Amino acid sequence: MEVRSENSIQVRSDKFPSTVIPRTRLQVWFFRVCSSILLWTCLVHIVAVAELWHPRLLTGFTSRISWITRPPLRLQHSLHSPPPLVPPRYYRSNGFLKVSCNGGLNQMRAAICDMVTVARLLNLTLVVPELDKKSFWADPSDFEDIFDVRHFIDSLRDEVRIVRRLPKRFSSKYGFEAFQMPPVSWSNEKYYLEQILPLFSKHKVVHFNRTDTRLANNGIPLSLQKLRCRVNFQGLKFTPQIETLGHKLVHILQEKGPVVALHLRYEMDMLAFSGCTHGCTVEEAEELKRLRYAFPWWREKEIVSEERRQQGLCPLTPEEATLVLQALGFTKETQIYIASGEIYGSERRLAPLRAAFPRIVKKETLLDPAELQQFQNHSSQMAALDFMVTLASNTFIPTYDGNMAKVVEGHRRYLGFKKSILPDRKKLVELLDLHQNGTLPWNDFALAVRQAHEKRMGQPFHRRIIPDKPKEEDYFYANPQECLCEGTGCEDLLDPRKSSKLQ
Repeated sequence: MEVRSENSIQVRSDKFPSTVIPRTRLQVWFFRVCSSILLWTCLVHIVAVAELWHPRLLTGFTSRISWITRPPLRLQHSLHSPPPLVPPRYYRSNGFLKVSCNGGLNQMRAAICDMVTVARLLNLTLVVPELDKKSFWADPSDFEDIFDVRHFIDSLRDEVRIVRRLPKRFSSKYGFEAFQMPPVSWSNEKYYLEQILPLFSKHKVVHFNRTDTRLANNGIPLSLQKLRCRVNFQGLKFTPQIETLGHKLVHILQEKGPVVALHLRYEMDMLAFSGCTHGCTVEEAEELKRLRYAFPWWREKEIVSEERRQQGLCPLTPEEATLVLQALGFTKETQIYIASGEIYGSERRLAPLRAAFPRIVKKETLLDPAELQQFQNHSSQMAALDFMVTLASNTFIPTYDGNMAKVVEGHRRYLGFKKSILPDRKKLVELLDLHQNGTLPWNDFALAVRQAHEKRMGQPFHRRIIPDKPKEEDYFYANPQECLCEGTGCEDLLDPRKSSKLQ
């Protein structure tokens, strides 16, 4: 008798004429899964062949299949391969370069670009830079808190080998001490090749404990100048958290119309450092003086504020900035973004500016406090948000030519010579005083201000070179002319007779 059952299997042989082996549930499940996989595989192959020979034949059917088999949206994004890495540059490393950057965000940014360039010149392995934690701002941020460290390493691997940390054998834990030194400021290729490179043969690891302005503006090979730009404009990318919030900030501003980014450098550290107290009370001037004496690396102590102001060495006050903006033609309808930290004197000093330009905004007024919470007490991360807005703004106006003003100016040139009004503070102080004492009527004052800035709008021009006076010549990062144009039209673009027509 033949037994048939869904959960049994019939086996016949000469030795066992009629034996029935019961099926387990696992076997049934396994059989069904394998059958389903086989059927789907066959179906996919049939569809592929059909589309190869008759692409339109199964259009509707295949679209339904692709929709069914498509992974969820999040999974699709995760399946996208990252952009291919540039091939690494293989070289025999002469040693490890460790650097500790000093200053604020943009001073450190320029220093990082210089240090990558030095590492490339000397065939060194660069350790991811350490950031300043001891300055006035006391920001505890590390490199990876501000910049995308993986992108930094990968995007420059065809130029320089960059590592996150020194090998263990060079750790102080094992008794190793790196040779520390500050390289000489504004040094050229010859200095690094002849005086710095031999140090690596002896010490293996050299630690630069100061990095600001350690590479000359001029007289550097074109390939190295272009590398400085590549690091600045491509290698140094902010973290995803900063980028996301920065883009949101820019979007909010752009939805409300054109925006002027005013870098109002009227902050406590700037005033104390420069010794500028114009418009301050006696008590405020004394407070700033005490702060200047409290920091030993602010070397100049006794400063006559009014003399410095007449020389154009002081940041414009909020009151002065108000008059200048009005003279330049900006109106009450102008949206002004204040790119700065805490203004000294707070809202009291901002009152004239706010009265003239009621559409003044700051990141603190545009974003929810919860969104900024992660960046609080991290001045460089907050400055990174301002940096993104200043690059995206329709017009950029700095009230002082510090590191941020210069780096943003150069970056906006790189982005297509975007309009940047660069105040001639020495001329402005003269005009402001004449107007405020009644000597110069408003119309004449406004005309003089506009005429003084016709050629200070971020147009192309050649960097000014002053032999033996690097501090007085034009800063590389404010005008990286070697990186701004390619081809035969470059010299025409940089012709000062033609540049005034460009905005």
